[in-house]
Amino acid sequence: MLFGRKNKNPVKIADKGVVEWKYATCGYCSTGCSIEVGLDDQGEPVASRGVADADVNRGKLCVKGIFEHELFRKTAGRGSVPLLRNTIEDEFEEVNWKQALDHTADEIRRIQEQYGRDSFSIISTGQIMTEEFYTLGKLARGVIGTNNYDGNTTLCMSSAVSGYKRSFGSDGPPGCYDDFEHTDCLLAFGSNLPEQHPIIFWRLNEALERRDREGMPRFPIIVVDPRVTMFAQMADIHLPVSPGTDLVLLNALAHVILEEGLADMDYINAHTEGYEEFSALVNQYDPESASSICGIEADLIRKVARMYVGAGAAMTIWSMGINQSTHGSDGVCAINNLNLITGNIGKPGGSSLSITGQCNAMGTREWSSCSGLPGYRALENEKDRSEIAEFWGIDVDFLPNKRGMFMTDILPAIESGEIRGLWLIATNPMTSMANTELMRKLLSSLEFLVVQDAYRDVETNQYSHVYLPAAVWAEKEGCFTNTERRVNLIRNVCKPHGDSKTDLDIFNEMAKRFEQGRNIDFPETAEAVFDELKQLSKGRMLDCSGMSYDKIEENRGLQWPCNEDDTPEGSLRLYTDGVFQFPGGKAKLLALPFIDDNERPDDEYPFWLNSGRVVEHFHTRTRTGKVGNANKFSPTPYMEMNPRAAEKLGISHGSYARLTSRRGDAIVMVQCTERTAPDSVFIPFHFHECVNRISLGLLDPHSRQPAYKQCAVNIEAIEDQQAAAQANVEARTY
Repeated sequence: MLFGRKNKNPVKIADKGVVEWKYATCGYCSTGCSIEVGLDDQGEPVASRGVADADVNRGKLCVKGIFEHELFRKTAGRGSVPLLRNTIEDEFEEVNWKQALDHTADEIRRIQEQYGRDSFSIISTGQIMTEEFYTLGKLARGVIGTNNYDGNTTLCMSSAVSGYKRSFGSDGPPGCYDDFEHTDCLLAFGSNLPEQHPIIFWRLNEALERRDREGMPRFPIIVVDPRVTMFAQMADIHLPVSPGTDLVLLNALAHVILEEGLADMDYINAHTEGYEEFSALVNQYDPESASSICGIEADLIRKVARMYVGAGAAMTIWSMGINQSTHGSDGVCAINNLNLITGNIGKPGGSSLSITGQCNAMGTREWSSCSGLPGYRALENEKDRSEIAEFWGIDVDFLPNKRGMFMTDILPAIESGEIRGLWLIATNPMTSMANTELMRKLLSSLEFLVVQDAYRDVETNQYSHVYLPAAVWAEKEGCFTNTERRVNLIRNVCKPHGDSKTDLDIFNEMAKRFEQGRNIDFPETAEAVFDELKQLSKGRMLDCSGMSYDKIEENRGLQWPCNEDDTPEGSLRLYTDGVFQFPGGKAKLLALPFIDDNERPDDEYPFWLNSGRVVEHFHTRTRTGKVGNANKFSPTPYMEMNPRAAEKLGISHGSYARLTSRRGDAIVMVQCTERTAPDSVFIPFHFHECVNRISLGLLDPHSRQPAYKQCAVNIEAIEDQQAAAQANVEARTY
């Protein structure tokens, strides 16, 4: 008898009629889980399961992955045919692909002839295949010739990229998930693993449980976060840092390590430069002074510093809590500083590991040519430009000698008239960009906007002149690269929906409409494109010349560098030899002063606003909002608020409240919880017409990444709850 019930109700597993399983890689976050999609006898996707012998996830999937097969046929709003209209006030007309692509090519030429090559811009994504990124880069750089070409990874990973380059000389995470198995101390900044990356969190717990089974001591987990997240609740030490002051805490930790003579001076002398200036800077950040700024007690700062440096191997992970800050790039460099002065780069269990947001954010960083040229080549480097020009068969002078605008500069440039036309690929700035009202104004003023997306009802499509329906990840073939540099494969699971096309096919067809494109080889298959990547990667840091599609699938992913001679099975870690990517081979210790130019709460706007991800949803909710088993657990915009603060304002749990900032307002359902401090609130970022109506959006000076976190808001009780509920509903509809 169970709790008064006489009869048990056993779990029943429905037979979904799977006759074939096809191998793929999950298309949500950057964890890179190996997944199999089950097809019935009609060839329809009906089930998803994790792959047991894949090292990344070892058969596990999160709630999004478990129901991922529902995306391909059961979700509403999928685009099936191209759409075209002359003005955004007109109704869309269904057209064929020739009409849509011809019109798009004509408009690109018209705008470039009238206003200059760079007046037409392209913004990509972190959600298409690596082979598609590469092909788009060839099209953008080698055919269309615009220098204003970037990816939406600027919104999530640009600070990590910038920080790696500033510290180590190149992008590329030095560590891997295997480091959880070897570390003796884990320090996490602005990362809520249980909700952001559940399978990485499971890997972490698995490492702890193994130590329990083997009678080994557990390693301590230290979580730095203003909010009592799920991760913070299970940590050994939670450091509730004042919003936007992570750099102060990091400099104070370094201060203690140097002051007490705990630094690894042998490693510092052999493998770094800039120590004297760095030492002088952190000398100013004694724990007592730092405590008054970052809100962490001086004795606790000392304790954490000693724990970290006393560990045999220590690693640091971070996510958007660092990246999406006013000075996120400095925060990343400060994390790298901490690991360099303790010798925790390149060894098992020692790492600076940025945990990425989008499924293929690493792929776009490696091969898209957004910030440079394929294979971590620089536009500023004459040799790099010559290599790519020769490989593609174009005049080297056609390539720019420096990168153009970041995504976050491209969109504001519409207002000044610098940008007249825009091609958006699998990105949704009407929901993802700060200052929603400004985005509405900018997009509606474009002479020509193309939206290429799997979903026609994506919010940004309200302002497009051409809509190109694209296939989702399981409807095509190619590779993703995950957070730990693991290249994994997606085998084509099913045909594209309706008359939608793969992004690769769209880019190839567009290239044929330009004279220069007809003179350049654009391989028709993803595998043939991958062969080009292999050639261009040889001898470089991200060497993947030892990979093949069959070998990738057999190994359930391979980590670069992976060449045929030295590392045929891939490489777990970078910089194991202590040689970095700067000309002298040494990493840089950077002196990073704290610059307090953030928006702070005041009498008019007395609360800190923070935002983040929930486990059920992905980014702008275009997909997960339509998967019933994901959406039902988080269907509406809500705000976590301290119950004491709510009571003072006459706001009750489950009621609706209005938030206002200097930029706009939003209506949310209130969830009272002690997870948030009395002066702070938290809102998930997934919902349209919600948090980004009020977020700050200041840009990091190095990475140009927006500061979505740490802005000031006011909160008001709402008398008319029925009207508020209606407004809330409108924020979550398509």
